[in-house]
Amino acid sequence: MSKSIIIFGFHSIQAQLDSNPECILKVFTLDNRNDKRLNSIISQLNNLGINTQQFAKQQLDKLTKNQTHQGIAAEILLPTLPNQDALMHYVSKLEKVSLVLILDSIQDPRNLGACLRSANAAGADCVVINKDGSAPINALVHKTSAGALNQLKIFQVTNLSRTIKALKDQNIWVVGLDGATDQSLYQIDLTTPTAIVMGAEGSGLRKLTKQSCDQLAMIPMQGNVESLNVSVATGIALFEASRQRSI
Repeated sequence: MSKSIIIFGFHSIQAQLDSNPECILKVFTLDNRNDKRLNSIISQLNNLGINTQQFAKQQLDKLTKNQTHQGIAAEILLPTLPNQDALMHYVSKLEKVSLVLILDSIQDPRNLGACLRSANAAGADCVVINKDGSAPINALVHKTSAGALNQLKIFQVTNLSRTIKALKDQNIWVVGLDGATDQSLYQIDLTTPTAIVMGAEGSGLRKLTKQSCDQLAMIPMQGNVESLNVSVATGIALFEASRQRSI
């Protein structure tokens, strides 16, 4: 069943207008704000017949749970994410060398949003998240993704190891990022159909997920930090695949 969430900020709402305006249920604006930027969005909303309502600052703060909303928020409908069967159908129909991002139990919504943003920027074909253990798609994910959430194909599956096996049956090479291995990411051929698997903050890949991968790789580091934020590591891995494919 589809559910609704509250998103906020000009960028998030403009991205929704540009990609899926039919999912906008209602927009709330600050009652004492009247400027060109806000009026431009209100004009677009009026042309689409989308209901707008003015709120006092206290009401808007409460609606957005005191997040920085810039004087505008919206209730949007989130479509139900497609499942593993839909994923298999999708990758089987791709006409280019596939690049899939698999996120294993990313629990921080900001990290999830940032990973989606990197996936979109690097040209990933789709993103796979697990149903249990992953952060839900919410306003923070929407905002942090900077519009990427509306542009990406995202699939939600119940069993990642089973999904990985199904992808391997489609001749997709599955590479898991793991700091404990000696194999450098930069020494792996990512020009073939590839799925890159990223683990949770702190704990990394779960044991069964790790065992399901064809290959494990690490990102070489020269400083004294032991690990990178998962969204940073995701960007590095995806853009390395993009770099190799552009040569």
